[in-house]
Amino acid sequence: MTKTLVAYFSKTGEQYGVGEITEGNTKKLAEVIAQKTNADLFEIKVVNDNYPDKYAPLIQFAQKEKQEKARPEIVGEVENFSDYDIVFIGYPNWWSDMPMPVYTFLEKYDFSDKKVYYFCTHEGSGGVHPKDFAVYGHIAQNDKEQTEKEVERWLNRIK
Repeated sequence: MTKTLVAYFSKTGEQYGVGEITEGNTKKLAEVIAQKTNADLFEIKVVNDNYPDKYAPLIQFAQKEKQEKARPEIVGEVENFSDYDIVFIGYPNWWSDMPMPVYTFLEKYDFSDKKVYYFCTHEGSGGVHPKDFAVYGHIAQNDKEQTEKEVERWLNRIK
């Protein structure tokens, strides 16, 4: 029996093209993927979450973290990670890259025997890699039906 995990980093607050949100775009997308794949969810959270809630300061903060190749400490760990066969990793596109806490997560575990798929939310820049599944943040946030359709199409392609 295949065991699946959806791990994601998401951000609330002011988001470009979406406005002020209390539930992150990537979180909403991750929940749809988990529901469609019967997967466990793991939210990648930082120990000291000092990310600004406003968009302009957030992108400056994210750019600085990227330039420094920061690896913020994350909360908790995935129990029995070795039991998972498939891992979906979700992120918002920040400066054409994954947020640095996602790299912390990736460096914490051994993915060598797993199928790994990446997904992201964005507002025009797409995924970091050409094979990443990318959904506009405003769609993930405001149109669950469209999000579900896009996820189903993607999952059918990667089967």
